[in-house]
Amino acid sequence: MSKPEPTRYRTMNWKSYNDALKRRGSLLIWLDKDMVWRAPKSGCNGRPPVFSDAAIQFCLMVKVLFGLPL
Repeated sequence: MSKPEPTRYRTMNWKSYNDALKRRGSLLIWLDKDMVWRAPKSGCNGRPPVFSDAAIQFCLMVKVLFGLPL
């Protein structure tokens, strides 16, 4: 017995599709005011880190939420 073909949906009117997504809801992101964006001095050899671990984790979380490339 073979599987039935899955239904394929194609968006023809992208403007109305995007407007409908905007009307669907909003996303609110809360940031801690005390979060340190710059990395502390490491005191080790080599290039010092620019951003803190918390800042990198926040950016990666936003990347995953919105499906963005690096």
